[in-house]
Amino acid sequence: MKDHSVDHTINLEHEQEQEQDSLHRILVPDVRDLPLTPPSAIESNFVSYFAPDFTKPGHDQYVYRHANGLCVIGLARTHVAFKDTSGITAVDFNVGKSDRSGIKVTGKRKKNAQHFESNSALCKVNTDDASYIVRCCVKGSLLEVNDRLIKQPGLLNSLADREGYIAIIMPKPADWLKVKGSLLGLEEYKKLREC
Repeated sequence: MKDHSVDHTINLEHEQEQEQDSLHRILVPDVRDLPLTPPSAIESNFVSYFAPDFTKPGHDQYVYRHANGLCVIGLARTHVAFKDTSGITAVDFNVGKSDRSGIKVTGKRKKNAQHFESNSALCKVNTDDASYIVRCCVKGSLLEVNDRLIKQPGLLNSLADREGYIAIIMPKPADWLKVKGSLLGLEEYKKLREC
């Protein structure tokens, strides 16, 4: 007569081994399936959008949107200002009726935030030969400008999509939905500019 408890114990051990194997496959990916380089913080935390030819030909800008709704605004690598051999030599936030670098937003309710339209000027970037107005691209509250660019305009030349960002804007959800349709996704933008 066969002992069923031994068979049952063997089956349980076999099921546990299979479960551990499948769990191991989920938690520890096959090295061959991993990308050659890990995704950057921008690729993993933001959705990239682009505003090609924003208000003028060659004035390409990016909008990186975080899951919390905040948008980081900056110059796309294909912006006409980068075609100048000297690159960007100065950044001036004193445009419009006020100096954008003087804005200090405080608290949970973002007190003192100024509200801008998508075509409002954020700053002026200068090269040796010309100057270009950088626009908001998104209607919303201006939370911060990158005032490091005043003393270090070279950040735009070397790290425009990271430390060289121009500003952070908080759009209302309804305003974001309106403007999102006019922006291009990363793949669409690459096809347009073939970069």
